[in-house]
Amino acid sequence: MDFTFTEEQQAAAEAARGVFAGVAPDAVPSPALTPGAVAEDFDRPLWRRLADADLLSLLLAEEHGGAGLDAVALCLVLRESAKVLARVPLLESSAATAAVQAYGGADLKAELLARAGRGEVVLTVAAHGRTGHDPAELAVTARQDGDHWVLDGVQTAVPWAYDADLVVVPARTAADRTVLALVPPGAQGVGLGEQFSTSGERLGELRLESVRLSARDVIDAEGAWEWLRELLATGTCALALGLGERVLAMTSQYASKREQFGHPIATFQAVAVQCADRYIDLRAMEATLWQAAWRITSGAAGALPAAGDVAVAKIWASEGVRRIVQSAQHLHGGFGADVDYPLHRYHAWAKHLELALGPAAAHEEALGELLAAHPLG
Repeated sequence: MDFTFTEEQQAAAEAARGVFAGVAPDAVPSPALTPGAVAEDFDRPLWRRLADADLLSLLLAEEHGGAGLDAVALCLVLRESAKVLARVPLLESSAATAAVQAYGGADLKAELLARAGRGEVVLTVAAHGRTGHDPAELAVTARQDGDHWVLDGVQTAVPWAYDADLVVVPARTAADRTVLALVPPGAQGVGLGEQFSTSGERLGELRLESVRLSARDVIDAEGAWEWLRELLATGTCALALGLGERVLAMTSQYASKREQFGHPIATFQAVAVQCADRYIDLRAMEATLWQAAWRITSGAAGALPAAGDVAVAKIWASEGVRRIVQSAQHLHGGFGADVDYPLHRYHAWAKHLELALGPAAAHEEALGELLAAHPLG
C-alpha cells in the first residue's frame, strides 16, 4: 500500500499550512461559557484567503477555474484546517461543489462552479436527517410538478445553514430514488430553527414546506447522494485526524515540561504508555483515512465497495478522536478542564466530530453487512 502523495497534493497541503498559520484557536470565546458565542458567522477573512490560495477550487476541473485534484488533496487541506479549528465550511462547500460537478447539469455547472471556487457562493449539506439518527435521504420528500420539484420535510443539525447561499438537501421520490436539491435558505417555504453544536457553532433545523425548485436546481442522478455522503464522511475523518494530531502534540509538549517529584511527567511509564497508545490510534486513523480517500478518488475495484473502506475509517476516527482528547485532558490535569486553555475547545470540537461520524458500533454493523453481502476469498 503506497501512501506517497503527489507533488500537487503536497503543494495543496503546503498552501493550506501557510493560510492557516495565523489562525489562533485560543482567541475564540469558549462555547461552555457563552452558548453560540462563536456562531455569529464563519471566518469570512479566512474564507477569502482560502479562495485567494485556490484552496476552495481544489476538486474543480480547470474549465471551472479549479486545480483538478482529488479527495486525497482535499483531506490533506482539511487535516491542516482542523489543527487550528478553522471556522469555515470548507468540507461542506467543497464536497457539494464536487457533487455538482460530477452529477449536475450543464446549466447548473456553468452558473455555480466557478463562483463557488472563487468563494463567492457558499454551499453546505443537510446530511443528518430528521433526528440525526435516521438516513438523511428519508427526511425529505420530493415530487415533480410540471417543470418544478416540490420538497417537504425536515433536516436537523445543518452546519452553516444561516451563512450558506445554498443547502444541498437529499430527498426521496415516490419512485424510491434519491435526488439532491439545491435549496436557497431564503426561498419561500423554507424555515430555519436555531440549534447549537457541542463546539458552540450555530446549526440549523431546516424545515421545508412545499418548497418549489426549478428542474435545473435538482440533481436526479443515480449514485449522487451515496458519493457525496461518502466524501463528507471521509472529510470528517480527515478533520478528526488533524485535530487528534494537534491535541497529541499539545499533550506531548505539556508532559515534557510539567514536572512532578522533580521529573517531567513524560518520563513516567504510565504517561508514556498513554501517549504511545494515542499515537497508535492516530496512525490507524491516518492509514484508514487515506485508504478511503483513495478508493473514492480512484473508483478502484475491490473485494468490498468503497463504503467498506469509509466505514473502517469512520470506526477509527470516531473512537480514536474520543480517546485522544480524553487522554489529553487527563494528562493535562487541571489545565484539561480550564475553559480558558485551548484544549477545552479541541475537546468540544472532537465531541462534535464524534457525534457527526456516529457510533463506531453502527459502522461495525454496516461493515458486517457489507462483508456478508460480499464475502472475501
